[in-house]
Amino acid sequence: MNFEVRNNIASRVARDIPEGAYVNLGIGLPTLVANHLDTNKDIFLHTENGILGRWTAAEEGKEDWDLINAGKEAIQLLSGSAFFHHADSFGMMRGGHLDICVLGAYQVSAEGDLANWHTGNKDAIPAVGGAMDLAVGAKNVFVIMELLSKNGFSKLIQECTYPITGLKCVSRVYTDVATFDIRNDGVYVLEIVSNMTFSDLQKLIPFSLKTV
Repeated sequence: MNFEVRNNIASRVARDIPEGAYVNLGIGLPTLVANHLDTNKDIFLHTENGILGRWTAAEEGKEDWDLINAGKEAIQLLSGSAFFHHADSFGMMRGGHLDICVLGAYQVSAEGDLANWHTGNKDAIPAVGGAMDLAVGAKNVFVIMELLSKNGFSKLIQECTYPITGLKCVSRVYTDVATFDIRNDGVYVLEIVSNMTFSDLQKLIPFSLKTV
């Protein structure tokens, strides 16, 4: 996924984050969302290594490596941000205090199951981090991912085949092709962001999609 596409998806997620929301941004692509949030909205970002407030990526050459997000990327804090202990941060995550968390994924099922920490390969190093805490603790889980794997298969599938992070926890999926809402009665296409029809999109997904 190239730089422009990555930022387009992050910008799309940022538009859906409402005024007053407390939001955790996961490692990788989700961290880009911080750069696209509406500065006229009061939105409170949370990171599991112990920051609450607002920030953007640090300018090149002006990095302070004592100021990093959960992905160990240098950030620039905005006025009003706060620091606290790692344990307090996890207390916020597990205690239901986050309105939204934005995570990457290897797979998402039709029922909203999330697989984002391990592909099951024997040589892979398991590193679930705080993903399970976020999956069950946040009120809404937004996933950012490419729709298709490197092998050309949909990552949005009927049932996850990789180790599960959380069951029925994903509420929305943002991809380079379309945005999906996962509801009790099915998966709805909210928006197609590429030059394809609904019929073309349906051919990529191994279960029936619905339209709003």
